[in-house]
Amino acid sequence: MRHKSGQVVYGSGGHLGTVLDPQRVLGEIGVKSGDILLDVGCGGGRFTIPAAEIVGAGGKVYAFDASEERLAPLKGAITERVLGNIEAFVDDVAEHISLDDDWIDVCLMANVFHELAENGTTKSGLREIRRVLKPRGVLAVVDFRKDAEGAHGPPPSVRLSPEEIEGVARKYGFKMERSVHVGPYHYLVVFSA
Repeated sequence: MRHKSGQVVYGSGGHLGTVLDPQRVLGEIGVKSGDILLDVGCGGGRFTIPAAEIVGAGGKVYAFDASEERLAPLKGAITERVLGNIEAFVDDVAEHISLDDDWIDVCLMANVFHELAENGTTKSGLREIRRVLKPRGVLAVVDFRKDAEGAHGPPPSVRLSPEEIEGVARKYGFKMERSVHVGPYHYLVVFSA
């Protein structure tokens, strides 16, 4: 889908396409050709398709969401565009990620971490992510800023600061490398495993 600004908007939540640029976020993370990336809670593929373009034929993007309905636009795009380096499936990070241990170079969680915290599933989710990440892999968390005003995102009472996310992630062996604002409503926190 192309937004009226000319910017390509992937998947659901297209209103964020003008304020959260996937290429900028993926660049800040350092995604590169040949990487194996996991997009947790991928929805319609806002980050999945741009990531697949970056990792290229020598890389792979695994993308999952807890809902088949939310995956439908991504699966349609994969078929329509014949994107052979994306595998999309239904899974639940809080239960079990259907991937082998030490398999992933970069794990991206965009607008997901606050949901894990709200549902009390950060412990199981981070353990699963740690399991599938390669040694020295990267966990990248994009979420809504607490100080951002406007109608976008969850209520401020549910939002977490980068420092709060670091406090939780540190317990599971993740080390915060950097935090940066990636739009008027979002920040990115990059962790090493």
